[in-house]
Order: sequence, then structure tokens, then C-alpha cells
Amino acid sequence: MADKYIIMMQILDTKKIKDLDVATRVSVQLQLTDPDLKSRDRVVKKTEKDGLYNAMDVAAVWLDRALANN
Repeated sequence: MADKYIIMMQILDTKKIKDLDVATRVSVQLQLTDPDLKSRDRVVKKTEKDGLYNAMDVAAVWLDRALANN
């Protein structure tokens, strides 16, 4: 992989609004892409956020900062 870092997001909880499932709790992880590391050792930062947009905001900042330091 060309980039040193990636973001992994997992939806942990949802709620039904009309016909749609909406994410209410999302896990965000900043991970190294080094294939020689165990998956547990790849995690640089992690957090849980309420709502998808809050999680995406944090993920974008973390990834921008991590890739800028390369």
C-alpha cells in the first residue's frame, strides 16, 4: 500500500429512523499499513464517537495529520 496510514471505522450501534438504520456509535482507528505488524500493533489511535459525521470529522483530522508527518 502506498500510504503509511489508514482509517478503519466500524459502526457499533444503530437506530431506526423511518426506514433507515442510522449509526449512533462509531469506532474510529488510525492504523499503520505495515503488513509485518500484527493487527493489534497497527493501531496508533482509537476512539468512539456518537454519530457517523462526528467520527468522520475525527478520522479526517487524524489521517491528514498522520500523512502530513510522512
